[in-house]
Amino acid sequence: MRDVNVIAKDLLGKILVRETDEGTASGIIVETEAYKGPEDKASHTYNNRRTSRTEIQFREGGYAYVYMIYGMYFCFNVTANLPDIPEAVLIRALEPFDGVDLMKSRRQTEKLKNLCNGPGKLCSALGIKKEDNGEDLCGGKIYILDGGFTAIKIKTSPRINIDYAEEYRNLPWRYYIEDSEFVSKVKKF
Repeated sequence: MRDVNVIAKDLLGKILVRETDEGTASGIIVETEAYKGPEDKASHTYNNRRTSRTEIQFREGGYAYVYMIYGMYFCFNVTANLPDIPEAVLIRALEPFDGVDLMKSRRQTEKLKNLCNGPGKLCSALGIKKEDNGEDLCGGKIYILDGGFTAIKIKTSPRINIDYAEEYRNLPWRYYIEDSEFVSKVKKF
């Protein structure tokens, strides 16, 4: 068992890859947020809330947890613990790596910086949809590769848009690569 915050930091610098019939697109993970399951008031599984949407988090780590927010954007998470310990890491931003033209076409923008600098944007750019919920990230159409980036500096801040989470809203469980121009936004303490 590894702490979800350690996993959130370890995912920085890795490459998230999505294969579709249209082609392959990928990006370097530059920003993550940890969600610590039953104790975390910002987590979908706070108090062990078990629904059809959150069920995948109750499996062992290494699966895609994909859900919709605001009725229009998908968010991609990596499940991150042992069975029945529902924790996940939200992938908040990517630096485009491969398949950039395909990502630009999907996002209808030429601005490289704006392709994947937010959880909804990266899902749109990579073609990640609700149907990808539950995908095994160890093989298949979505997977994570070691990017070989070892000299990255990691910064922390509170997570974004979780004001409802009471005492959990200001915990420094958001991680990002220092000086990356592809981070969604920098929230100060």
